[in-house]
Amino acid sequence: MPLTEQQAFAAMFRFLSDYWERNGRPDEIGNLLGSLNPDLTRDSGPADPAMWSDWLTAVRAVQDVPSV
Repeated sequence: MPLTEQQAFAAMFRFLSDYWERNGRPDEIGNLLGSLNPDLTRDSGPADPAMWSDWLTAVRAVQDVPSV
């Protein structure tokens, strides 16, 4: 089942957050999570609005890759 951009973003945030917890909360990932944190906004987007544009660019890049 395909995910929406918002659902994929939430899954990526969850994945990174779980990794951060399991690996001793490294600062580099913590800083990234702070910028991405959807709990800090009303629309469930990233705390740093510029990150949404970066996210959509990444989504489009993956969608443009031919499947094998």
